[in-house]
Amino acid sequence: MELTLGDVQTTALIPLAIKANETKRSNARIKDEMAVKIIETIGVDTRPYDKFMSHEGVVARTIMLDKSLKEMIAKNPDSAIVNMGCGFDNRFERVDNGKILWFDLDLPDSIAVRKKAFPQRDRVTMIAGSVLESAWTKLIPQDRNLIFIAEGLFMYFTMEEIKQLLTVLKTSFRKGTLIAEQNCKMMVKQQKHHDTVKNTKAVFKSGTDSAQEIADLLPGINLVEERSFNEEMKKHSIRGKIFAALFGKFNDRWATFTWGA
Repeated sequence: MELTLGDVQTTALIPLAIKANETKRSNARIKDEMAVKIIETIGVDTRPYDKFMSHEGVVARTIMLDKSLKEMIAKNPDSAIVNMGCGFDNRFERVDNGKILWFDLDLPDSIAVRKKAFPQRDRVTMIAGSVLESAWTKLIPQDRNLIFIAEGLFMYFTMEEIKQLLTVLKTSFRKGTLIAEQNCKMMVKQQKHHDTVKNTKAVFKSGTDSAQEIADLLPGINLVEERSFNEEMKKHSIRGKIFAALFGKFNDRWATFTWGA
């Protein structure tokens, strides 16, 4: 499979490599056989993309988001979920209840590669486009409970671009839920030391000390909760426990936002 990805899109290889390598472990905490298949097909060297802290962070965020999403789907079994900046993510298979509609949204180069890697699946639609523009919103049904995922996305946007995305969501959809990964301001300053992103050409453009900073960008956006990856990371290793104790506030977090009735 030929890979032609932009600088930011290349960061999708990080969770892909980590999920593939974790899946192959005898005591795997998450399973993603598609990730294994893709890595084997493209023949990429996973070592630059799979370092300890990133590995534990991706595993933690995957476990936490899958759990939250399953809970939301249980309350609204006919939900439509939009995975913004989807990369090679295969979450649909882990959370599907047989009823949801799923939309994988990313830039054209990422979707072109994704279409080579993923088969067509019932109730799953791949959309090529920018999340910052509203054209893609016309393809999303308005008569379902709507959930939007932004995993590994906001840190590559400026705060103004995040506001632009929130505006697209709020003006296009009467109500909805957004689950977005947040990183801290310190990580933006210290990004040259990030164990895996430093091996790409991608650049962190923003960070927050609290997800309330995101909610404050646009009237009507409400912060529901914010949870650190440390909650999960500290369960699995001594290094995770030490990091949580010493540098906990510098880790990434999941934040959930809502708008509308």
